[in-house]
Amino acid sequence: MPTYGKHEGAKLFGAINYETGQVHHREEEKAVVASFIRFLQDLLLAYPNGKIAMILDNSQIHHATELQPFLKEHPRLQLVFLPPYSPNLNPVEGLWLWLKADVVNNVFFEKFYKIKLHVSQFMKRINKHPMETIDRLLVRL
Repeated sequence: MPTYGKHEGAKLFGAINYETGQVHHREEEKAVVASFIRFLQDLLLAYPNGKIAMILDNSQIHHATELQPFLKEHPRLQLVFLPPYSPNLNPVEGLWLWLKADVVNNVFFEKFYKIKLHVSQFMKRINKHPMETIDRLLVRL
């Protein structure tokens, strides 16, 4: 079946608070260091006190040289990296699978804002029941 237009995509950054089940996310058009820094700034605002330990995969963006000045400026952020090729240890990967199944699969998004709207609605829905969310995501581990 012919289709017209370009299918838009979104780059998502996400974090799960393991104590509360609260999911924080940010949609961006591109996965670049500046986008990741905006996400980290969101987390610093959401958690204004204490250390923040983030468990991350080994994406190049998480190790970027351009990120280092920001991390030095915000020593509350501690990045901890999973072993290479271990998505099964990362509950955020389960979140992305869930999001794809509920929101993205078999849907043509012609505009970025439409993806953003659907992703935001999904995140609001799961954040209404954060402990159920964390239970669902931790079952994979």
